[in-house]
Amino acid sequence: MKRVFDWLHGTTFKLLSLAVVIFLVWGTLAPLETIIWWLSQDEESMNPDASQPDATSDDDSSTSEASVNCYVVFLPGVGSYDADNLTEEESNFVDRVIETHPYCVSVRDVFPYSAANEGLVGERILAPVWNVIRQSDGLAYTVINIRNIWRMALSADPRYGPVYNRGIASAIIDRMNAASPMPPANQRINAIVMSTSGGAQVALGAVPYLDDWLNAQVYAISIGGVFSGRDGFEQADGVYHLYGTEDWIDDIGWIIFPSRWRWVFGSPFNRARRQGRYQAIETGPHEHDGDRGYFGEETVDDGTKYIDLTLEKLNALPIWSVNNHSTKQE
Repeated sequence: MKRVFDWLHGTTFKLLSLAVVIFLVWGTLAPLETIIWWLSQDEESMNPDASQPDATSDDDSSTSEASVNCYVVFLPGVGSYDADNLTEEESNFVDRVIETHPYCVSVRDVFPYSAANEGLVGERILAPVWNVIRQSDGLAYTVINIRNIWRMALSADPRYGPVYNRGIASAIIDRMNAASPMPPANQRINAIVMSTSGGAQVALGAVPYLDDWLNAQVYAISIGGVFSGRDGFEQADGVYHLYGTEDWIDDIGWIIFPSRWRWVFGSPFNRARRQGRYQAIETGPHEHDGDRGYFGEETVDDGTKYIDLTLEKLNALPIWSVNNHSTKQE
């Protein structure tokens, strides 16, 4: 007992207590950035009703642009610090997806941990600090993870989530247009939002707004993602969660979010699961990241690369053709 008493009065415990307090205060202040951004927006930017242009008889889109009917949006995990900041493995993965599906274009410059789509090393007051941290290894870099985890929590929060997720959806549409101009509003498109880690929650949070603003089939693909069971399930044409047997991070979602517990029968997640609009698909012995992660180049016993196992499951999903039939809830 004396050891415990001494430890409670020791330096280690005091430092740990200070870290916990800072973590909680940081979380309390996390919504401020989103609230300030929201107050600076006008009606048009918050409600982009005309995301796709009206159809005209003299549409002069090029052949390559006109052939695009699919947008693959990739949202990275909580280790990201800027828009267009995919790792080499993630970029290779997205490249291979687009090679397999030539009518798709990739959108990889959305930062899912800022409603304004502003990276940590952009035009921010603390940009120099974040720039130093991002170049650090180990403990220092976890500060970025913690900061982004709080933004993921904002996305899942019913108080702040609607504003935050609306901002992300607006950024997604803006970058979709930048990747390839949107086809006319009478042309249905495929909007496939892929994500990993905490980006999965943000992706699902953006789905209702994408569904409202676009004439599109909207699919959410989680690759080892963490997400609640509240957002996006009723508006998406399909939600698919790819998971590896050696990935324990993706288990966090069903532990901390009651809306994913099986006995919460009326949650959007459980309704989608019972109706077949949500599917969890095992990809293989993937870990959450690294060489044996979903985008890893190491091989399993039969010589197949981990990235190829992921691509095999992804390409087999019934999401790649555009049709006028919707499976979402009205």
